[in-house]
Amino acid sequence: MSDLSTDSRTLLHALLGTPTEESRIASGRQARKRAPRASQGDLGAEAARENPIELLVSQSITRVPELVPLRHARMAVSPFTFYRGAALPMAADLALVDHSGLMVQLCGDAHLANFGAYGSPERELLFDLNDFDETHPGPFEWDLKRLVASIVICGRDRNFAREVTVEAVAKTVASYTQFMIAFSEQSFVQQWYERVRAHEALAAVQDQLPAEVFARTEKTLINAKKSDSLKAFAKLTEVVDGVLRFKSDPPVLTPIRDLLAPEEVAELTKQFEVLLSDYLSSLQSDRQHLLSRYRLRAVARKVVGVGSVGTRAWVLLLTGRDDTDVLLLQAKEANASVLERYTMRSEFTHHGQRVVVGQHLLQAASDPFLGFQRMHGEEGTVDYYLRQLRDWKTSVNLALISAPGLIAYGEVCGQTLARAHGRTGDSVAIASYIGKSTTFADALTDFAHGYADRNERDYGAFLQAISRGDLLVAPAP
Repeated sequence: MSDLSTDSRTLLHALLGTPTEESRIASGRQARKRAPRASQGDLGAEAARENPIELLVSQSITRVPELVPLRHARMAVSPFTFYRGAALPMAADLALVDHSGLMVQLCGDAHLANFGAYGSPERELLFDLNDFDETHPGPFEWDLKRLVASIVICGRDRNFAREVTVEAVAKTVASYTQFMIAFSEQSFVQQWYERVRAHEALAAVQDQLPAEVFARTEKTLINAKKSDSLKAFAKLTEVVDGVLRFKSDPPVLTPIRDLLAPEEVAELTKQFEVLLSDYLSSLQSDRQHLLSRYRLRAVARKVVGVGSVGTRAWVLLLTGRDDTDVLLLQAKEANASVLERYTMRSEFTHHGQRVVVGQHLLQAASDPFLGFQRMHGEEGTVDYYLRQLRDWKTSVNLALISAPGLIAYGEVCGQTLARAHGRTGDSVAIASYIGKSTTFADALTDFAHGYADRNERDYGAFLQAISRGDLLVAPAP
C-alpha cells in the first residue's frame, strides 16, 4: 500500500471505516476549540464546587463502619495523604471546566503513589500503573492533571522549592508528550507490546540522579523479586496447635475468627469457597486449572491503602501440594468509579469486571490471576476483583524522595501514562492537541500549583471537621 496516493489512501480509509492520519490530526486540532490548551490551567469557579467534605462523607455509607475512622486518620496525616483519599472531590472539580473530548480508558487515580514495579507473568520486572479501582473512560488530561497535581503536593510535603516542582511538572508533561508522539507513529500492535521495564527506566534517568539515590533505587528493584507470596506468607501467618492460620494484628490484619462467631466463620468460609470456585470462570483456561489445584485454608480482613480503607478487602490463604506450597490472593470490593457520575454510565453492571477490564487495557502485562466475581451474603451483593496479594511489588518511597528523584520519577510516570493512554485512545489526535509549543505544559503547571493550593484548603477544612467532631478518627496504626 506504500505506492497509493494520498487521495487513494483517504478513499480506502473511508471505505474501511477507519480514520486517516490527517483526520486524526484534525480531530486533535478541533479539540483545541472545545478546550483551548491554555484553558487547561483553569480550576473552575470555587463557588461552583461541590463540598469536598460532604463528598468524602458520602463515600462512607457503603464502607465498613468501624474502618471509616481509620480512613479519616490516614487521610489526616498530611495534605498528600488527604489528596490520595480525595479522588472523588477532584473528579467533581475536573468536571467543572471544559475538556478536550479526547477519550481514553482512564486510570482515574493516577497520582504518584499509584505507580510502581511488579512482576509480569513472563517474570520481567515492569513499571506501570498499579491501582485501577476508579478506572473508567474519560478525557485524557484528567489522569495527567491528577498526576501533576500530586507531584506538586508531594514536593511541598518534602519542602522542595517551587522551582523544583515547576521543573518536575514540566518534564513530566514533556515526557508524556514525547512518548505519545512516539506511540502515534507506531502500529496498534506495536503500541500494545510496549512496556516500561523497571531497570531500563532507571538506567534512562541515571544521569539525573545523585549516585547514592541511583544505588538505593537499584537495590530496591533488586530486592523487589524477594517480595512474593512466600515472604508475605512468613509475615502474615503462623502455626498454632498444628493449624496454619493468619496472625491477628487488628485493624490492619484481622482473621475472621476474630470478627465472627464460630458458626458465622464457617458460613463465611463457605461463601469464599464458592467465590473462588466461581471466580475461576473469569480466568484463562490454563490458569483455571492451576488454581483449581489449590484449596482455601484461611481468610482475614486486610486494610489497604488510604482511599480504599473501609471497602471490603480480604486476604485468602491457599495451599497446594502441602503447607509450603502457598498462594495468597486478595479479594477487594469494587464500587462504582468516582468518575462515573461526571462522565458516562459504566457499560459494566459488575464493578469487579470494570476494574479487571480497565486494568487489562491499561497495563502492559497484568497479574495472571486477576479476575472477578460477585458474592451474595448477609451484607447483600458485593462485587469483588481478585489478584495475587504480592508479586515482586515495590514502589518509590515518596516520603524520602529527593528533588532530582522527584523530577526523574515524574518523567517515568509521564512515559508510563502515555503508554497506557496510547493503548486505548487516539494517540495521533492527543499528540496533535498537545502540539509542539509549551502552551499545554505551561497550563498544566499552573493547574498543578493551583490545585495544590486548593488541596491544602480542603485539607484544612478536613482537619476542622475532625476537630469539631463531625468526622470520627481512629489512631493510625
